[in-house]
Amino acid sequence: MAFENTVVRAGESTLAINKVMKNTFILLSAALLFSAFTAWLSMEMNWRHPGLIITLIGFYGLLFLTEKLANSPWGLAAVFALTGFMGLTIGPIINAYTQMFSNGTELVMLAMGGTGVITLGLAGYVMTTRKDFSFLSGFLVVGVMVAFLAGIGAAIFNLPSLSLVVSVAFILLMSGMILYQVSELVQGGETNYIRATVGLFVSIYNLFLSLLQLLGIFGGED
Repeated sequence: MAFENTVVRAGESTLAINKVMKNTFILLSAALLFSAFTAWLSMEMNWRHPGLIITLIGFYGLLFLTEKLANSPWGLAAVFALTGFMGLTIGPIINAYTQMFSNGTELVMLAMGGTGVITLGLAGYVMTTRKDFSFLSGFLVVGVMVAFLAGIGAAIFNLPSLSLVVSVAFILLMSGMILYQVSELVQGGETNYIRATVGLFVSIYNLFLSLLQLLGIFGGED
């Protein structure tokens, strides 16, 4: 009887994990599409970038709201508010690249393709091997904080060499974050698909921006 109960509980746990993963990837796909739409809208309307301060306030404000509503039906609305806002802020950046470089469109497409390949590759690896990457948690938190502060410093003091280092660091850190976040889903450590979706979206967003900046530095043609 004890063995049967253990088997039943294991089966229920697996079903619960699979349900969270399914809901996460469905919501993530929808959020990425909505973000792409708002990015396209801001590009078509030729909206100006709101600036670093407004972007950070909007991002962290909506992130906080999403966290608070993660267990509520309104959490879905918060997800699309956050991802839509991030799409609006990335549209002017993409426009800047297409106008700044003669091969700007190719750079953007290459960054998008690279982001997709890296994300799918890392997620597929974790889901296939089912390895536990929870040991990366502390390192990633510290690394992201340091890289974030360095990025702000590079922007304020106009330090191209530091910006390059930050871009490379963010590519590595966001790749690690994707490994960790998908691992949390596979291992059952993350049980809220709204939080999981937002975490993966932010990692993919930052990965794309970092790849785009790196490609602009080394492959941009005036």
